[in-house]
Amino acid sequence: MNSPAFPTAAATTLLLEGPVGVLEATVEAAEAPARRVVAIVCHPLPTDGGTMHNKVVTMTARALRESGVATVRFNFRGVGASTGNFDHGNGEADDLRSVAAWVREQRPDAQLWLAGFSFGSYITIKCAAELKPGMLISIAPPAAGRSWDFSTLVPPECPWLVIQGESDEIVDPQAVYAWIDSLKQLRQPPELVKMPDTSHFFHRRLIDLRGVIKHGVKPYLPPEQAPQDA
Repeated sequence: MNSPAFPTAAATTLLLEGPVGVLEATVEAAEAPARRVVAIVCHPLPTDGGTMHNKVVTMTARALRESGVATVRFNFRGVGASTGNFDHGNGEADDLRSVAAWVREQRPDAQLWLAGFSFGSYITIKCAAELKPGMLISIAPPAAGRSWDFSTLVPPECPWLVIQGESDEIVDPQAVYAWIDSLKQLRQPPELVKMPDTSHFFHRRLIDLRGVIKHGVKPYLPPEQAPQDA
C-alpha cells in the first residue's frame, strides 16, 4: 500500500497503512493563520462506542484548527473502516505510532502534537516519551479504574495540558488530581484545568472546552506561517 500524501483540502478522509491492515483517518487543514503543527487526536474506548467522530474529539480538533493547527483524527483498529480487533491498549498504541510516523514522513517541517480524550489520552501519554511531541493534551485521562495502569507511564518532557471535568461520572476526578500531584516533581509538570459542573462527555460544555483548549495551547504555538508557506 502506497503512503498517501498529506492532504491540503479542508477535510479529507483516507486510509493509512497500519500495523494490522488499514487505519481510517480524517485530515483537516488549519484555519488561517496556519502554524507548522500537526496534531493527532485520539478517540475514547472502542468497546464503549468510541470513534474519531466523538463530539469531544471533534471539538478538540476544531479548537486546534482554529488555533492554526492541522489535525488528524483516526479510528483505532476494529473501529469504522480500520481493520483489526481491539487490543486492550497495546495494538492501539501501535496504531498511533503508525499514524505519527506517516505525519512525520509527510510533514517533516511541522511539530507533532498529541491530544486524546479518555482512553485516547491514555494511549497518547503511553506513547509520548517515545514520540516526543511538541505538546500533549489529555482530556479526562482515566487515571483510576478499568485496566489502564498510569503508574507505569513515562511522562513526556513537553508542555502538557490536562483538562478534567469536576463532575465526571466515569473518570474519578480525585484520582486524576492525585495523579497530577504525583507529577509535580517533573521539570515540566502538567498544567491542570478543572472544569466545574462538567460531566465526562462535557454535555452542554463543549464550547467551554473549546475555549479552554485554545487558551491552553496559545503560549506554545509556533510563529504564523507566511501565506506562501501554508
